Amino acid sequence: MSEIDTAAKRDVLPVDADGIQDAAPQAPETNLDEDDRLKPAFVSAVLEAVEKGEPEAARALVEPLHAADVADLLELTPAESRAALVEALGDLLSAEVLSELNDYVRDDVVEAIPNEQIAELASELDTDDAVAIIEDLDEDDKQEVLEAMEPEDRAAIESALAYPEETAGRLMQRDLVAVPEHWTVGQTIDFLRDTPDLTSDFWEIFVVDPGHKPVGTCQLSWVMRCPRDIAMTDVMKREQTLIPVDMDQEEVALRFQKYALISAAVVDEGGRLVGMITVDDIVHIIQEEAGEDILRLSGAGDGDINQPILMTVRTRLFWLLVNLPTAMLAATVVGLFDSEIARYAVLASLMGIVSGMGGNAGTQTLAVVVRAIATNQLTSSNTRRVIFREFRIASANGIALGLLVGIGSFLYWHNPTLAFVFGTAILTNNLVAGLAGVLVPVTLDRLNIDPATSSAVFVTTCTDSLGFLSFLGLATLAGLGT
Repeated sequence: MSEIDTAAKRDVLPVDADGIQDAAPQAPETNLDEDDRLKPAFVSAVLEAVEKGEPEAARALVEPLHAADVADLLELTPAESRAALVEALGDLLSAEVLSELNDYVRDDVVEAIPNEQIAELASELDTDDAVAIIEDLDEDDKQEVLEAMEPEDRAAIESALAYPEETAGRLMQRDLVAVPEHWTVGQTIDFLRDTPDLTSDFWEIFVVDPGHKPVGTCQLSWVMRCPRDIAMTDVMKREQTLIPVDMDQEEVALRFQKYALISAAVVDEGGRLVGMITVDDIVHIIQEEAGEDILRLSGAGDGDINQPILMTVRTRLFWLLVNLPTAMLAATVVGLFDSEIARYAVLASLMGIVSGMGGNAGTQTLAVVVRAIATNQLTSSNTRRVIFREFRIASANGIALGLLVGIGSFLYWHNPTLAFVFGTAILTNNLVAGLAGVLVPVTLDRLNIDPATSSAVFVTTCTDSLGFLSFLGLATLAGLGT
């Protein structure tokens, strides 16, 4: 351990009367379960202390926690009790805690603290994290917070807010290290050591030309291991992935994933270096985008348990109302065959199986295709191959299921016609489900409509309506019930 690390340990660990350093506090470990989650008893103890008007006791319990665990505590606290807990925490509510919070919970917390404190906390964060806090404030509060910040911080945040949401401009950090291409390694090292306001967290150095356009990148380890008189242009890597400032954050994440990036330069319309994006931000984006796609397929909105109830009801009700006409269409198809169902009641019990199995098959295909579109695995170059692939899969599954249910229904009802109709309908609806599951999202994507948002409605309509039509239509043609 270095002398700096040793000194840091002496600063944070208590020392007894004999000058012997005590062990690090063990409270966080005892307050976490085996999955590193806060124990219910601990959460209850903190909230009970707050309710009793004992903020010091609450602070004593919370103080040993990591910032991420403090954020978890705030998220586990009922919405009506968060303001009191925030007041009790005082300066334990750090900038790091604020950046770890769920968006909806952070809104509650921000409302409970004065704008001056918001400005102070935002100034301690990277630009992208500060923007995430400030962008959702009311316009009056936003201006008050910005006015309370240092001019340099305010300018960086205002510049980021000028870019559209969910773009690289909102995501990027302004704090980076860039050096001229004519510098040597020695000049770069001296710059890193002698510049007091330089960012302390960086892995990559960007090399720029006189127009501040990036011409290469250099890992910090390369600089530290090279002789001082070597030119930076001889050390740097010229091949780099540049991120346009207006690129959608999902596309940014795909580039990081494809090229295994740790960080990347963000450039404006003129190709000038304006910021950088690091992989820790991308991990969050990948998780967020993947979760959004899954939730959109189900019509569940954000799917966040901290989302206000009224907002959740409004989102889910909208998609339930959208699905209502599809259910009515399926019911209309069934109504066309009322007489056949009345004469042969077993059709009513079996037609739900046909539509249900088709719906399950369609959901499987839809999930695979939407993911492939989101990750750029499915493009115009391989669309036909993917469609043919899914058709073959649907055919194989349909034949297997059709034979299984056909044989089973024959053994149970001893009616070969019913067995043939039932098995054929299962096969037909599986083919419909497979084709709909790939054609619907691909078509929506070609129309610049998010396939994760609208595909499920169309696929469900196809599998339900055509499932009933194929089964009951075949039953009518075969003369079942006559």
